[in-house]
Amino acid sequence: MSRLTRIRASQSGAPLSTTVMPPKSRGQMLRDSLLPTVELLGQRNASQVGDELLADYLALDWLEWNGGTLRLTVIGSNVCEQLLRAGGK
Repeated sequence: MSRLTRIRASQSGAPLSTTVMPPKSRGQMLRDSLLPTVELLGQRNASQVGDELLADYLALDWLEWNGGTLRLTVIGSNVCEQLLRAGGK
């Protein structure tokens, strides 16, 4: 936070926040994108999912090719279940 920003915040009575949220890791971003990706695949809209994202899911063994289509692996299904349980709390 710059000196000028601190001065303005103190004059306005606003609390000074020094908490900086770290950027999301690539792994967390992949987890956050998995459920929407699975939904798009279920709607046969794989073209709306980025190639890099699909490549990462294939490399992680969360998705696999099956007869020309992408589907969840057991690992991918487990990750989805964890995400759904975490969202339901």
